[in-house]
Amino acid sequence: MNIRAPQSALLRVATPLSLSKSTASALPFSRSVSRRNIIAWDRRGISSLSNTRNPSRDILRNSHSGFVENKHQQIRMASKITDWVKPGDSSGEFKRQSSSFRDWISKEPGAKFPPEKGRYHIYVSYACPWATRTLIARKLKGLEDWISFSSVHWHMGEKGWRFPTPEDTDAEGENVIPDPVPGHEKYTHLRDLYFAVDPNYQGRFTVPVLFDKKANTIVNNESSEILRMLGHVFDDQLPEKYAKVDLYPESLRPQIEEAHEWTYDKINNGVYKSGFATTQAAYERNVTALFEALDKAEKHLAENGGPYFFGDKITEVDVRLFPTLIRFDPVYVQHFKCNVRDIRSGYPHLHKYTRNLYWNHPAFKDTTNFLHIKNHYTRSHVQINPHSITPLGPVPDILPLDEEVEAVKAALAKI
Repeated sequence: MNIRAPQSALLRVATPLSLSKSTASALPFSRSVSRRNIIAWDRRGISSLSNTRNPSRDILRNSHSGFVENKHQQIRMASKITDWVKPGDSSGEFKRQSSSFRDWISKEPGAKFPPEKGRYHIYVSYACPWATRTLIARKLKGLEDWISFSSVHWHMGEKGWRFPTPEDTDAEGENVIPDPVPGHEKYTHLRDLYFAVDPNYQGRFTVPVLFDKKANTIVNNESSEILRMLGHVFDDQLPEKYAKVDLYPESLRPQIEEAHEWTYDKINNGVYKSGFATTQAAYERNVTALFEALDKAEKHLAENGGPYFFGDKITEVDVRLFPTLIRFDPVYVQHFKCNVRDIRSGYPHLHKYTRNLYWNHPAFKDTTNFLHIKNHYTRSHVQINPHSITPLGPVPDILPLDEEVEAVKAALAKI
């Protein structure tokens, strides 16, 4: 990975942007050297040693989805919901808990959860990138009349996600409502739903939750698996235009699974591992890996021509990558200290890719709620932002397709 001073953010491998030699020589670049896992920044006098443990020994594969996780990311609930790093963990590493409910909607005869129209409900948070991917898939597949949804309030406190009340005026958005499922009228928090299904539940109260309204139970709370289900299980009931939308085409499955492995660990979860780190070493290790992965994604898009991750087809990779990228500049750059570069000035292909999905596809735009996104991170993570101050920028949250930031305009003008 090549980490440079901000002035050089536009001079990137596999991008069409370049400056004249005289202009480039005048910029105060930092020089970077990568040798094995050691990254050194000589202008800042900072060096960090990345984790040398071989991650391939710790990989577990889910039999349903092929989804790859690191076994060290599977822990019990911390002492309280807002302890993102387990108290006493000297590594300073955020370790994501694995999901607890892993049943599937299935077309198999006698299935416990058959694909019945109107039977299921998805609880989401517009703030959460993991939950947003299920809303995107629901809309791409035309499942609005098949599966209902509602969103929690953006604030997460000591009891976890809460349902909005009629008095709330600060959480506008489609279906931001109290729990709409009959029999749940007294539920004030998502935890009430979890405990109603399992009184001994000890995990985190996460979204998304795929809920069976008929059996009054949770089917699944793993976003990657819900995404996979929505991608195909209702196809024989859908109009042809939606049934033919294939987010997991057989011809691309090996490439999709390979992309999932590194984009999940290094980008989707990488921003959290950077932002929730409680030691300098853990932060540097994870933020370095994050930007190496963003470099890899930028290069991939430059080489395949887009407009989507795998050329002319929207796949699961796009549905899973977009929610992180759309949050990157408004939140992760400042809140999670992922500020080596931003997307809009440092990654021209990722920037174009993200804007194309947002502006040209309602499934992506209509499920993005910047009010919930910015307020949740900045006002729920009090250990990071104790005064709950929400930055006004960047302005706008996402640029129009035909506009660039001033730094990019200046670089383009010199070509």
